[in-house]
Amino acid sequence: MSGFKHVSVLLDECIEWLDIDPRGTYIDCTLGGGGHSSEILKRLSDGRLIGIDRDGDAIAAASARLGALGKNFTAVRSNFADISGAAQSVGVEKADGILFDLGVSSYQLDTAERGFSYMADAPLDMRMDSRDGMSAADVVNTYSEGELRRILSEYGEEKFSGRVAAAIVRARSLSEIKTTLELSEIITSAIPQGAAKKEKQHPAKRSFQAIRMEVNGELAAIRLGLRAAAELLAPGGRLCVITFHSGEDRLVKSMINELSSGCTCPRDFPVCVCGKKPVLKNLTRHPIISGEEELENNPRARSAKLRVAEKL
Repeated sequence: MSGFKHVSVLLDECIEWLDIDPRGTYIDCTLGGGGHSSEILKRLSDGRLIGIDRDGDAIAAASARLGALGKNFTAVRSNFADISGAAQSVGVEKADGILFDLGVSSYQLDTAERGFSYMADAPLDMRMDSRDGMSAADVVNTYSEGELRRILSEYGEEKFSGRVAAAIVRARSLSEIKTTLELSEIITSAIPQGAAKKEKQHPAKRSFQAIRMEVNGELAAIRLGLRAAAELLAPGGRLCVITFHSGEDRLVKSMINELSSGCTCPRDFPVCVCGKKPVLKNLTRHPIISGEEELENNPRARSAKLRVAEKL
């Protein structure tokens, strides 16, 4: 899989905030093409890097690329929701830095047969891990109209979620929806033409994003992965999280704030009874975004936001 390519976003900023110890242990929870990982690995002497990814193509490509840089790298095919299990499987008890680069990779978008893109015709798949059971075709053809409307609104922030959901249900009543272009056309036809013309993006983009997130259980994985990562970090270890849309960013911001705040008792309680203590220190009250040079070279970086926290 030497063709696995992905332009790493906010690369310099991640490396700076990870504050890499050459003898430290680091975990890249979204290995992808290995862009972030290769820069981490170059800075290690006696340290160690663990790369986690659900995608078998990413594991194969990154293993070939990073294995050539030294023996400090180990790849684990796993969902980052189970970062604890992945770390334990390779003998890692604590990490000095953990990185999440959320969302779909450039490779996944650009490889038509994976079914992530609304611009190329392919079977409706969208699974990040080909071993998983549910595909986009299952969501599109079996979810109720109400369930479709909910995920389109919640995960895609689609203003016309009701119209899109109804159009999908009407279309599948005539014949099963099997391909990405078929679905893209159905979604586009449901969006009012005036609203579609005002958009700078494809009318199907938000709906495809929502269906992909449902197929891969992405928000649930983020919740589990961030909690486990906070526990896995050694004192002073850094957590870096890159998001690409507002739903992800709100969730990451909320979780970092929660893990940084400790006590959740009402303010009028004279003493704490919940016993919760802060686990992290929030280092970025406002997210870090890409500079103009990166935006010129990589338009997909436009929506990227980096948040960083440190283990107490």
